[in-house]
Amino acid sequence: MKTILILGAGLSASSMIRYLLNASQKEAWQLRIVDRELSRVEKLIDGFSSAQALSFNALQREERIDEIRNSDLVISMLPARFHVEIAKDCIALKKNLITPSYVSDEMQALDQEAIDAGIVIMNEIGVDPGIDHMSAMKIIDYIKDIGGQLNSFKSFCGGLVAEEYDDNPWRYKFTWNPRNVVLAGKGGTAMFQDNHKYKYIPYNRLFDRLDRISIPKYGKFVGYPNRDSLSYKKTYGLEGIATLYRGTLRRPNFCKGFNVFIELGMTDDSFPMTNAEQLTPRDFLNAFLPYIPNLSVEQKFKYFLREDRMYLYDQFEWLGVFGADQDFGFEGATPAQLLEKLMVRKMSLSEDDKDMLVMYHEFEFVQKGKAKKIVSSMINIGEDQTYTAMANTVGLPVAIAAKMILNEELHSKGVTLPISKDIYEPILSELSKRGIVFNEEELELQDHV
Repeated sequence: MKTILILGAGLSASSMIRYLLNASQKEAWQLRIVDRELSRVEKLIDGFSSAQALSFNALQREERIDEIRNSDLVISMLPARFHVEIAKDCIALKKNLITPSYVSDEMQALDQEAIDAGIVIMNEIGVDPGIDHMSAMKIIDYIKDIGGQLNSFKSFCGGLVAEEYDDNPWRYKFTWNPRNVVLAGKGGTAMFQDNHKYKYIPYNRLFDRLDRISIPKYGKFVGYPNRDSLSYKKTYGLEGIATLYRGTLRRPNFCKGFNVFIELGMTDDSFPMTNAEQLTPRDFLNAFLPYIPNLSVEQKFKYFLREDRMYLYDQFEWLGVFGADQDFGFEGATPAQLLEKLMVRKMSLSEDDKDMLVMYHEFEFVQKGKAKKIVSSMINIGEDQTYTAMANTVGLPVAIAAKMILNEELHSKGVTLPISKDIYEPILSELSKRGIVFNEEELELQDHV
């Protein structure tokens, strides 16, 4: 019997756990799942004798080390900053490790040690990163195989509310960590490449420089650029490419509205607001508007919006920014924290809502003198509030990779990404059987080379 140790069973882990539970009966696996919320894990594993819920501090080495020692595979669903220390334990004990998070410099530095230990540390095997890598490399390798020259690659991903439940003027509800949504883009200037020219977009312009995308049956989206697209040149072997761009998908309404908050300064996370706990939403908004004694907050806000953006006013009114009857009660909060709390009040998924994960790729290439384009898109709708689209797309690739490692179908060693055919082909194939399917269309462009 093989043992899988799962560290962290948050919102993105449910579909992964379900997959492994179902497989455990056939494969003779034992799951040991560690989380602070024991009741949530117990609910997920109810009826399965092959799983056990554990509650201890997985961040403390002395509490996790024996569990790692007695496991055949470790899956860390903890925040990314904790993965390196867990990886060091896995190297020392020669245990394979999977995480869905980006490879940090500190993690990459462990590559040779992992190889020497004879283990694989599989990273970036969630949705973004993860499914984006695999679905992109499938097309990139195809273009190379047919003798094509890839000139442009654009990729977008976004977690949204499913259309049926898209019932507010922002056309958005939180499907993952709200803080990450509010602070999106704050990490630095967005960098990408357009027709061999390096382009840079600072944070204050990020939500105003948008790509427009239309997906049949699902309507219009916009994409704002991710922080660093350029690193993917090396990852995907695209050093000579002319255009490389990665972005995040939202509905147009959201980006235009959120850009107003950025312009006002309400996304700042660098300082605590004085008497933050006593502020109402109206006070919060007014703190970033000019002092004009004879004008109401509503009038000052309209003045700030300008005539050309007045169509956005209803979005802010719906959000409750003019409300004066309830304070935040959040002592020492930064503007970004208050904005998060304000948005969560109105933009949280309700009990009956379903989320939606959207991924979209565009590839432009030349084959035998003809300019061509491949469009690849994927839409996944969540089942409910437990098995969400986010949980499906983050957790299922992790689970499938775990099965491949335990069944000795994955032979990579060291710090690894899912970008080779022997990894992405079987995972994408199984994902398609579980409703995570890419629709691909190849078009011939009018301009020939």
